Amino acid sequence: MAFLKKYLLPILVLFLGYYYSTIEEFRPEMLQGKKVIVTGASKGIGREMAYHLSQMGAHVVLTARSEEGLQKVVSRCLELGAASAHYVAGTMEDMTFAEQFVLKAGKLMGGLDMLILNHITYTPVGFFRDDIHSVRKALEVNFISYVVLSAAALPMLKQSSGSIVVVSSVAGKITQPLFAPYSASKFALDGFFSSVRKEYAVAKVNVSVTLCVLGFIDTETAIKAVSGVLNAEAAPKEECALEIIKGAALRKEEVYYDKSSWVSLLLSNPGRRIMEYLSSKNYNLERFLKD
Repeated sequence: MAFLKKYLLPILVLFLGYYYSTIEEFRPEMLQGKKVIVTGASKGIGREMAYHLSQMGAHVVLTARSEEGLQKVVSRCLELGAASAHYVAGTMEDMTFAEQFVLKAGKLMGGLDMLILNHITYTPVGFFRDDIHSVRKALEVNFISYVVLSAAALPMLKQSSGSIVVVSSVAGKITQPLFAPYSASKFALDGFFSSVRKEYAVAKVNVSVTLCVLGFIDTETAIKAVSGVLNAEAAPKEECALEIIKGAALRKEEVYYDKSSWVSLLLSNPGRRIMEYLSSKNYNLERFLKD
């Protein structure tokens, strides 16, 4: 009975509270006038998110390496009804660019409500042998630059009670062959941003963190990368982009999107949440709040 009162009842209350807190329905007007950054926005899921946001009347600042691609996307965003649309071309291999980009975007829009981190670097598909460069590059672009961007954006997001949206992958939740460097970078996103979410909750920082766990999506990059390797049907990027935006607007902790409905059922792990709740009781966090 003591165990029930001490652990199981609080856990039940926690999960019921979490469940009912996410019942709110998405409405496109939630994004009207919001100031949003989208990285990796010249093609694929990033481009589709920019288009959805524009139709909802958001302000957008987009970035990617391709200036030509960004020009086309921004032009289309304005046609679709974006409150404003700008781009800044550059590479996320350059951490100085990453930090300065966020500050420039904030000036262009007069603040920031949502930071959508979506860019990746190309990672060769195959058995890992000794290509340390691929591992380092994947971690720097797919992970470290996300940390740099979120750190630069945090002061503005605190002011707006905004959101950080981290586009990840099923490969960041389960291990698979042929994708070791890519998978490592995606696992790192989960570990870092899920931990930061807990820290924000303890410190009462009203900035949400949404981790988006995506399966095989029909982007040109993904189709080309796994051609002849993966026997699976790809999910549509347009719908995927919309589901990411919905989850972000509703401030969900995680969004799952894949052609198969089993992904969400099997990977949204209640055991992990219970273990995280129990282990948090062992920490003396008050001393850190005084720093």
